[in-house]
Amino acid sequence: MNLTEPARPRRKPSLTPMIDVVFLLLVFFMLASRFGVEAMLPLPLASSGGASYNGPPRLVDILPDGVMLNGQPVANLPEALKPLTTQPTDLIILRGKDDATLQRVVTVTEQLRAAGFTSLVLVE
Repeated sequence: MNLTEPARPRRKPSLTPMIDVVFLLLVFFMLASRFGVEAMLPLPLASSGGASYNGPPRLVDILPDGVMLNGQPVANLPEALKPLTTQPTDLIILRGKDDATLQRVVTVTEQLRAAGFTSLVLVE
């Protein structure tokens, strides 16, 4: 007489929880990652000793709501700079003032680069 119970067939482990975890991790990393394109703005600082300055003053103060050229407010900065420059490589000094945001500085810099000015320097 056999008193031991018959051996039950061994259950295979379920892969469903592991697959769920993998998909949750996949969704998490897809949502947490950035797919945007990073852009670099080539803008030297004044202390780097880049180009030399010559000609009339070209100091652009960048304000939160506008720009000033040599202390005078201007509506169209590229047009106001043309009489003060002889060539597009003339040095233009940019200075952020009165809590101007970084995005504002980048916007003004992109406007000047689109107008053809290539030598821009940022000062504090």
